[in-house]
Amino acid sequence: MKLVIQRVKHASVKVDSKIVGKIGQGFLVLLGVGPEDTKETADFLMQKLIKLRVFEDENGKMNLSLKDVKGELLIVSQFTLYADCSSGNRPSFTNAAKPDKANELYEYFIEKCKEENIVVEHGIFGADMKVELLNDGPVTILLEK
Repeated sequence: MKLVIQRVKHASVKVDSKIVGKIGQGFLVLLGVGPEDTKETADFLMQKLIKLRVFEDENGKMNLSLKDVKGELLIVSQFTLYADCSSGNRPSFTNAAKPDKANELYEYFIEKCKEENIVVEHGIFGADMKVELLNDGPVTILLEK
C-alpha cells in the first residue's frame, strides 16, 4: 500500500462536476493498493498517518499530529501510484491490486480512519475524479509498506 500525503489548507474532489468530498485543514491522501496488501497493512499505515507530526506548533516546528490540530482527511483512490515506467514510455499498472481487492482495502482504510473520530471525506473508487487542493508548506510525504 502506498500513500501520498499532502498537508493542505483545503481540498476537494469532484465527479461529473459535483463535489463528492471536501475538507478544510488536514491531509489529502492519495491511496494505492498493491496485490500483497492486507488489512494489517492498512491498519499500520492508518496509524502512521494519523500520528504523523507535520503540523506546526506554537514555535513554528512540525510537531503536531492531525488529531492535535483537529484536521480532516480527504482520501482518494489512486491506482496509478503503482505505475511501472521502467520499460517504454507508456506506464504499466500490473503492479496494482485488482479492482475488487483494491476497493475492499480502500473502503476498509476509510472506515478505520472514521473510527479514530476524524472527519473523513473521500472520492469514488474507479471514477474519473478532479482533485483540487491548496498544499500547505508545501508538505508532501510518501508512506508505504
